[in-house]
Amino acid sequence: MKPNRHIAIAAALTMLFAFSYSAAQAKNVVEKKAYMFGFSASFNDSIVYFTKIQEVDSVWFTPKKMLAGRSNYSSQLRSYCENKLDQPKRTCVVIANKNLKKVEKKYEKMKKMYTQSKKATYDVRFISEEDFKFVTVNMEEAKEEAAPKQPEKKEKPKKDGKRPPRDGKMPPPPRK
Repeated sequence: MKPNRHIAIAAALTMLFAFSYSAAQAKNVVEKKAYMFGFSASFNDSIVYFTKIQEVDSVWFTPKKMLAGRSNYSSQLRSYCENKLDQPKRTCVVIANKNLKKVEKKYEKMKKMYTQSKKATYDVRFISEEDFKFVTVNMEEAKEEAAPKQPEKKEKPKKDGKRPPRDGKMPPPPRK
């Protein structure tokens, strides 16, 4: 065999092992408890909502220590704002970590940004834990429910190589 072929085979095997190892390591991890708070704002008004820092049991984290299912938690806050506060179409964010001190630090930083801003004045409102509480999201069930469905492929008409002009009118047929 030629030396280049050996190098190519070795590179392919190395890549195969690397991908299989990273796929095996890329599983979400359940933590017994984590701390999180929510933030809700809108581009249409100056009202900003903060939830209190809450302790949530059985929270899933990605291998990179990020909250798995962030969109599920933020949609819980968004639906609360729509239904209870009559504030539709809000942008909701959830900040979470296993370490309470890190969450408290981020909470204080965000709160300070909106309460002591000199450029704009915000109406900062706090949502109590009695009014809103995050519900644990089980990511194993979410994976099964959110399995992507394969859409049916529509056959496209074959192209003849001629494109119509931008105004949408077909050109006249060629003269012989």
